[in-house]
Amino acid sequence: MEKQNPLSPHLQIYKWQISSLLSITHRIVGVINTFAISIICLWVMSLLLGENSYELTKLFLQSFFGKFLIIALCWTFSFHILNEIRHLAWDYGYGFDLKIAKITGVLVFFGSFILTILFYLIGRNLI
Repeated sequence: MEKQNPLSPHLQIYKWQISSLLSITHRIVGVINTFAISIICLWVMSLLLGENSYELTKLFLQSFFGKFLIIALCWTFSFHILNEIRHLAWDYGYGFDLKIAKITGVLVFFGSFILTILFYLIGRNLI
């Protein structure tokens, strides 16, 4: 009788680490940012097509979904930049200690939300 090897890793017993969650999120956000930059370029190019096409995009961006999209993209760019700074420190050989990796991971996560809130407040001229 052949012995069947278990599947690895066992999803039922696998304990998620902050580094793995940030790594997965970093990849997803990178793909989202690629599409976002393309859409932003198309939006800027719509300025060349005239005032009518710009008005349509302006109406969309003033809707609830448009505002939500802008804030979400602010978070994705903030998260990606802060995580890239963390990776840059790793490239120089700093921050590999487990405790430091957890601290910088939490800083990246909460820092991205803080930056998004700051960008929102600056955009609303509240700061």
